[in-house]
Amino acid sequence: QFQREQPHPALQVQGYYFGLKDFLKIFQESNAPQLSASVYLHNYSKFKNAVLLAPEYSKLIKTFPLFTKEDAVELGRYLKQRLQGGKGKIIYERFATSSIRPTKRLLDHTSEMINKQQIFNLIDEQIAAYNTIMHKAKQLAKVKQKSIVIVKGGPGTGKSVIALEVMGELLREGKSVMHATGSSAFTNTLRELVGSRARSLFKFFNSFTNATENSIDVLIADEAHRLRQSSNNRFMHHEEKSNMPQIDELLKVAKLSIFFIDEYQIVRPTEVGSVAMIKEAAKRFGIPDKEIVEFELKTQFRCSGSDAYLQWLDHMLDIRETEITEFDPKMEFRIFDNPSDMMSEIRKRNEEKPNSARIVAGFCWPWSSPNKDNSLVNDVKIGDFEMPWENKNQFWKWATDVSGMEQVGTVYTAQGFEFDYIGVIFGNDLIFDPATNRWRAIPENSYDSQVKRNNANLTDHLKHVYRVLLSRAHIGVYIYFMDKNTEKYFREHLPEITK
Repeated sequence: QFQREQPHPALQVQGYYFGLKDFLKIFQESNAPQLSASVYLHNYSKFKNAVLLAPEYSKLIKTFPLFTKEDAVELGRYLKQRLQGGKGKIIYERFATSSIRPTKRLLDHTSEMINKQQIFNLIDEQIAAYNTIMHKAKQLAKVKQKSIVIVKGGPGTGKSVIALEVMGELLREGKSVMHATGSSAFTNTLRELVGSRARSLFKFFNSFTNATENSIDVLIADEAHRLRQSSNNRFMHHEEKSNMPQIDELLKVAKLSIFFIDEYQIVRPTEVGSVAMIKEAAKRFGIPDKEIVEFELKTQFRCSGSDAYLQWLDHMLDIRETEITEFDPKMEFRIFDNPSDMMSEIRKRNEEKPNSARIVAGFCWPWSSPNKDNSLVNDVKIGDFEMPWENKNQFWKWATDVSGMEQVGTVYTAQGFEFDYIGVIFGNDLIFDPATNRWRAIPENSYDSQVKRNNANLTDHLKHVYRVLLSRAHIGVYIYFMDKNTEKYFREHLPEITK
């Protein structure tokens, strides 16, 4: 019989408890109601091999009680004690209508996660992935065989949260751990946040060309969809070049390799990361299937906690078949008639909460270097709207530095980051063609030469670009369409209230 690791029910409910505490505004108010959490296992007996009640869970169960099928009376007392105060309908209505406002942004806590303690409370499939990784890491001294954990998940499902929580905990346990990405902006931001002592632990995928086999215990490959075929580039000296695929270099350097991946975020032809590629490489290293564990994260922490929004977005962009095709109004989604009005709203959000909102765009304008006086060139022009791209010499600062509030970001600086609000200029490099009812790339409107050159899959890559840009926000997405047919297509698939 197939078996897989499951989190203890009390640990699951702990995740839900802190999920509600951290995400629902009602529990952040001064007159917040008291929140309690417990588990009722209506068909589980405490008299038959009750492993869930083992002593090692007693501390957890004390905080988050577990009731079995024989405990109906005790459960009744527990509920009566907490519910007999009255005003249930009023409290329920406050709870049901409470806005979703995440209290912990990943990058606000990265330094503390790495250097001090666990910050985020994991839930559902996050717990199973985290526990499996920790278990495998603890077994490294006993086993000689390399192993792999693959964690799949869409934007906002907590891939980077798990990656950094795992890294912090393993470092505290004395393991040698490296974190690697293919994103200059993301890695440089993490280096800045964790400070001088820990910055050397954050590498790029091409940092391991000459590394010794098994020289580290654990390698965490975040954003693994951005893996390239090779780490070599034209700036390398001949002796620095490697004859191995990049994925092989990563598998070679570590005993345990962890890949966090979303195959629908591949935005360049040179990005080749996929689950199939990882498994093919595993065969070359003789890693058996039983040493490759896969997880898929589905619980949504971004986009107002709505996986329905992401499914709708994937449906709209014709990226994958989705169960949900209707827009979820929990997500604030506003279409603007001109980019200046949209930018005014972004500025208002930043006045209310500094550094909480950004504007991004498709790569439909040239990107100039700063002027000699370091002022930026207003490359992004639509009518009387003019703004500069992010600073070419310090592009990695765009997502977190206050200067980024008045610069337009690209997919390369936005990928991996999250904001409360995002304003998106949907360029005319990708349009919805009503004549064919299909998406179509218009390469002559793109200035991204690396993507459009001889790219038979340009339409797919551009769909992924806008998927990334439209899934960066916790609370609200503002959008301006350069192509009016594309705007019409989106408006037709929104409820009246959001139009």
